[in-house]
Amino acid sequence: MPAPASPRLVALDGLSQIVGEGRMLSDVISDPVWQELSPPERATAQRLISETLRYLGRADHLLTSNLQRQPPLRVMNLLRMATVEFMTGGAAHGVVNEAVKLAGRNKKTAPMKGLVNAVLRKITVLDATEWDKAPDTMLPKWLRPKLAKAWSKPVVAQIERAHAVPPPVDVSVKSDAADWAEKLGGTLLPTGSVRIAARGQVSALVGFDTGDWWVQDAAAALPVQLLGDVSGKRVLDICAAPGGKTMQLAAKGAEVTALDISEARMARLTENLARTKLAAKTVVADALSYEDGPFDAILLDAPCSATGTIRRHPDLPYVKTLTGIDDLVKLQRALLTRALGQIAPHGRLVFCTCSLLREEGEDQIKWLLSQNDDIEIIPPHAPSLDPAWISPEGGVRLRPDYWADMGGMDGFYMAILQRKGKASPA
Repeated sequence: MPAPASPRLVALDGLSQIVGEGRMLSDVISDPVWQELSPPERATAQRLISETLRYLGRADHLLTSNLQRQPPLRVMNLLRMATVEFMTGGAAHGVVNEAVKLAGRNKKTAPMKGLVNAVLRKITVLDATEWDKAPDTMLPKWLRPKLAKAWSKPVVAQIERAHAVPPPVDVSVKSDAADWAEKLGGTLLPTGSVRIAARGQVSALVGFDTGDWWVQDAAAALPVQLLGDVSGKRVLDICAAPGGKTMQLAAKGAEVTALDISEARMARLTENLARTKLAAKTVVADALSYEDGPFDAILLDAPCSATGTIRRHPDLPYVKTLTGIDDLVKLQRALLTRALGQIAPHGRLVFCTCSLLREEGEDQIKWLLSQNDDIEIIPPHAPSLDPAWISPEGGVRLRPDYWADMGGMDGFYMAILQRKGKASPA
C-alpha cells in the first residue's frame, strides 16, 4: 500500500505541476489527493507552494553555488522548497530529514538522496544575511521587458521587491472602518480599506460570520469609490463575481445588478451577498448581449491577464504567457463599447483591469477616446487618492510597489468615462 499523503509530498507534487506543466495553483489544490489532507495540512501545503514560488529567485541563487549542475526538475523543486522552508523559519534538522525522506519516496529521485542531503546541509549553515542579500524572483521574460519599457528597469526591480513580500490581508467593511480596524487589530488605510496582518483562517476572525466585512485588496476597492455617491442609483456591475465590488455598491445604497457569464462564479457571489446580508439583482449572462439599461452608473471590471495580482498569486508567471493577450484586448474593447451603450445620459462608467500591461489599461482608454468624439475621461476623485497615481491620459495607475512601507497593493488600472457635456454628480 502506498504511504499516505503528507503536506510536503502534496506540495512538492503541486509545485512540480505548476513549474513544469503550467497548471494554476487553484487547479492543483482541487485534485483529489488534497482532500486526503486535513484543513491545517492543506493550508501548510498551499503555503509551502506559494512561498517557494515567491522566493524562487533567492533559493536558486543559494542553490546554484552548491550544485555542479542542475538536477532533474523534481529534485530541484525539492531543494527549492526545503531551502525556502528553512530560510523562512523552519528547523534545519527537520527540514533536511523530511527532504531526504521525500527524495526516497520516488524511484526516480531515490538515487539522489545523498545529493539532497549534502546540498541542504550546506544551505543550513549559511548566514541569514546571505538570504537577505539574494536577488528577488524576477518577472517572467514575457512580462519583464514590457514593464521595463513602460516604467524603467529600476521600477521593475521595485515591483519584484514588492512581490517578494507576503501580502497582508485587506478587507472592505460595510460601515465604521476605523472601528473595525481596531477590532481586527489592523490599520485603516488612507483609501478606507482595513489592512490586517492575519495568518491562518481568515474566516475565523470576528465579523466574518456576521458579514460585517469581506476580503478585498485595497486596490480592487478603489474603482467603486471613483463612482462617487451611488446611493439610490441604478448600477450595473459587469463581470461581478465573486462580488467584492457588488457588495461595496450595495453597502453604499445602490440598486445593483450583478452580471457575470459564469454560473459557478455567480454562486460564490450569491453566497457572499447572503453572508453580508446585502442585496443585489444577480444575472448570469453574456455582457456582450445583455441589455437592461439605461443605468446611472456602470462598473466594468474587464477580464484581463491578472498580472497585477502576482503578489497574491505567485504561480501566475509560470502559467500565463502573452498568448491570448490580443484576444483579451479585443474583448475588453467590445465590453467597453457595449457598456457605453447602456449608460444613461447623465451616467458614468468606470473601466478597470487588474493588469500591469498598458495594453489592458492606458492604451485601451486612448483607443476608446480616439474612436469616440462624444466620450471623455473625467478627473478621478476618491479618499486620499495620491496625485502620483494619476496617469497622463487621466486614469489611475496602481502598482505593487506603491505603499511599499505598508505592504504594497495589487496592480490595477481604472478610468472614469462619460458622455461629453453630460455632467455627472460626484
